[in-house]
Amino acid sequence: MADSHELRQRWIRRFHPSQDSEVTVVCFPHAGGSASYFLPVSARLAPRAEVLALQYPGRQDRRSEPALTSVDALVDGITDALRDHAGRPLVFFGHSMGGTLAYETARRLEAESPGRLLGLVVSGRRSPGSVREEKVHLMDDAGLLAQIRKLQGTDAALLDDEDVVRMILPALRADYTAVEQYVYRPGPELSCPLYVYTGDADPQVREDEAKGWAEHTRADFRIRTFTGGHFYLAERSEQVIAALREDLAGFREARRSHGTG
Repeated sequence: MADSHELRQRWIRRFHPSQDSEVTVVCFPHAGGSASYFLPVSARLAPRAEVLALQYPGRQDRRSEPALTSVDALVDGITDALRDHAGRPLVFFGHSMGGTLAYETARRLEAESPGRLLGLVVSGRRSPGSVREEKVHLMDDAGLLAQIRKLQGTDAALLDDEDVVRMILPALRADYTAVEQYVYRPGPELSCPLYVYTGDADPQVREDEAKGWAEHTRADFRIRTFTGGHFYLAERSEQVIAALREDLAGFREARRSHGTG
């Protein structure tokens, strides 16, 4: 039987381990996504920043585990896993569903370990108070796959492969169930900076929905807008990496200027 440490580490992938990095960036994948999505990001940020890419249950090497269907359950597992990385300054980066998970994990972390989080970057996700009635998780398989094709975040050839589709559908449906049934619970604002990245043609995030994130931090807030749709970060990877490097440096400098590390 796996011990608690081994169970926690199922959540974390370290593609470019470093003991000398200046900051650790925890990357939260989108619905249906996996840790490997952030392999290129890890390579580009190393060695100055080490990436911990999260692997949710029900996909890739965790395929045999049941996928989780609530944000709270996912945040429980992620928060527990990050305890093995205590003491290191962290920045969270979450895309789409991962933005919601990053925000809720940030709230949990700030309550348990104040000052440990240097900053939060939410990508391709509307603010918690911006509610849309979405029922993708209730669609049949064809409808669910049509939604994924529309967002253009998955190689179309993979979606034409029946074996691949059969493998990814359970986790995909579980993720949509979790994020579409998520209900924001009001609470204290974050004390760390909160930056929003968004695509100018993203059908999932209107301008007002992105600006709504300002209400969730009492520190610095910024919106960066890139050319592209929901998966602008694949289309504009050079610009996104450059922005992320700049913001990581800014988070560290802000912490030093406040005399807290």
